[in-house]
Amino acid sequence: MPIDPRLSLLIRIAKLRPDDLSVPMAARREQAARLSHRGAGLLIAPEPRPAAIGHVAVPVAGGRIRVRLYRPHGAGPFALYVFLHGGGFCMGTLDEREQRCRAVSAGARCVVASVDYRLAPENQYPTPPEDCYAALEWLVEHAGRLDVDPARVAIGGESAGANLAAVACLMSRDRNGPRLVHQWLDVPTTDATCSQSGFREVPDGYLLDRAAIDDYLAHYLADPAQAREPWCSPLLADDHRGLPPAWIMTAEYDKLRGDGEAYASALAAAGVPATHVRLDGHIHPSFAFTRLLPSARAYQDQAIAALRSAFEG
Repeated sequence: MPIDPRLSLLIRIAKLRPDDLSVPMAARREQAARLSHRGAGLLIAPEPRPAAIGHVAVPVAGGRIRVRLYRPHGAGPFALYVFLHGGGFCMGTLDEREQRCRAVSAGARCVVASVDYRLAPENQYPTPPEDCYAALEWLVEHAGRLDVDPARVAIGGESAGANLAAVACLMSRDRNGPRLVHQWLDVPTTDATCSQSGFREVPDGYLLDRAAIDDYLAHYLADPAQAREPWCSPLLADDHRGLPPAWIMTAEYDKLRGDGEAYASALAAAGVPATHVRLDGHIHPSFAFTRLLPSARAYQDQAIAALRSAFEG
């Protein structure tokens, strides 16, 4: 399918100021956050305010991380959805996905817990996945305090956050952790060796080039050999049986397209229910552009409905 003309315009604008990968990651992180703040209103539709927004401090190895909680209107206990933002393991903030979290809380009638996991290169692998799993465990252990139902817990994320969500599912299975009813993975990276079909089939020029992916991984991993470990590349795990049912979305013009396709196939082969949705005409980040693109809005509604169904059993 041809790329949406509105996305073509965005790509042309982005090419006027190409990323400078020589800039230190901390400075690039701040620049990306400012750009997201300025552009969010043009690209992302506003969502209804939840009944309450609060924060908890979750203990992790070497410190504490912040988790933002979105509570829906009505009486609990509510289902719990743990959300992990994207950003190549090196970028991203809770604020950037505020509207998505609001939409999920309202649409699925659940508490959304958005995790401010520590970022690379200051905190390299395996710190981010361990942070996310620690947050998942803590939230479930404190279900009574948070007025959530520990029997109705799901996890999900976007891009690098989807990788972390998939890894948290593996950790929870292997460590006898919380039972999860659903994993929601948008444009996930599942194979950090960059061996899947999207890297061969999708050219550069769609806002996520191979050089940027390599740069993120170089900052994330202390040793390139770690890319083959399942906590980094969940597709490469020896066994995918016993994982929660999955909802996986890929985008046509995204180098990570093959990662999501392969993970859906691996889960299905292991007997795990896996729904794979491909957004034709989309690029890596455009599923989030719910104000700009009607198809992005429709996708968000569809995915939230699937989450709500998983909570209802």
